[in-house]
Amino acid sequence: MSERKKNLFNAAFVLIVFALTIYSVFAGKDLGDIAETITEAEPVYLLLGMGCVVLFIWGESKILHYMFGTLGIRTRRRTCFMYSCVGFFFSCITPSAGGGQPAQILYMRKNMIPVPVATVVLMIVTITYKLVLVAVGCFLVLFCRGTMDRYMWEVLPVFYLGLGLNVVCCTAMLILVFHTSLARNIVMKLLDLLGGFRVFRRLAAKKERLTLTMDHYGDTAAYLKQHKRVLVNVLLLTFMQRIALFFVTFFVYRSFGLHGTAMWRIVLLQASISVSVDMLPLPGGMGISEHLFLTIFDPIFYGDFLLPGMVLSRGIAYYVQLFFSAAVTAGAHFMFKRRGSRMKCT
Repeated sequence: MSERKKNLFNAAFVLIVFALTIYSVFAGKDLGDIAETITEAEPVYLLLGMGCVVLFIWGESKILHYMFGTLGIRTRRRTCFMYSCVGFFFSCITPSAGGGQPAQILYMRKNMIPVPVATVVLMIVTITYKLVLVAVGCFLVLFCRGTMDRYMWEVLPVFYLGLGLNVVCCTAMLILVFHTSLARNIVMKLLDLLGGFRVFRRLAAKKERLTLTMDHYGDTAAYLKQHKRVLVNVLLLTFMQRIALFFVTFFVYRSFGLHGTAMWRIVLLQASISVSVDMLPLPGGMGISEHLFLTIFDPIFYGDFLLPGMVLSRGIAYYVQLFFSAAVTAGAHFMFKRRGSRMKCT
């Protein structure tokens, strides 16, 4: 019952945020003109953008398949693609993308992949996913000051907040992996302190849960020490995976026949939006992503193309990803359900 309530809460939260986003973006705008402008977009470029979304999802499945292989676990590529879709679907509909990996672990367990192994693999995927964002954000700060001052001046506080949160998150995860005993001591002392203020109930149970989590980080450290080359390969694959999604905005830009802004600049500016919103407690960065796009790309999508450009860019990068991964997840759910019923019959 609690799981059902949680799912209903997530669904309601997504719908409310979606409704508020639609209202704030389109209030007072002529929807007919926006729709007419969207119809002028070249379909070939939009299909290329959708291809980037599929490539983005496939990129994670390639990483999962590769990492399971290094652990001696044989998996099908299409099964790893299903794991990837499940993760992205639940990440899209939960705050801070918090529901993606638990759902992936659940489906991996149904395919007899041990939970500790799945946890280690997904932990490394998370670390590299965040590290790539931090690297892109630092690159912008160090080498693209002119671009930031010209296009991002109004949103720099949000960008620095997002970058800072990602740096803190990556640092914390790396400490947990490579200095497990230090992290364990810090966390336990913090729990004892909070327990003294009666912030937490059932402190012993929470300590036990955290100890189990720490053990997973220890397993991750052991894996990385044995497979140092794997981390480098996963980082490269993750970088290409993330860049593929950032290219969606460039293809939308070209679909309107627009010129004048270099491809690399559009890709980096779209990356800056991901850096800004990745750690915010909103499903898919909904709401803030749209407003950042309208601010940053105002000089680039000139004329009447800004709002239609945002609709297509976000529509492809987020909503196509959401519905595509939802379809695959629904298929996986019914497949496992049917498999379970067959096992009961036998």
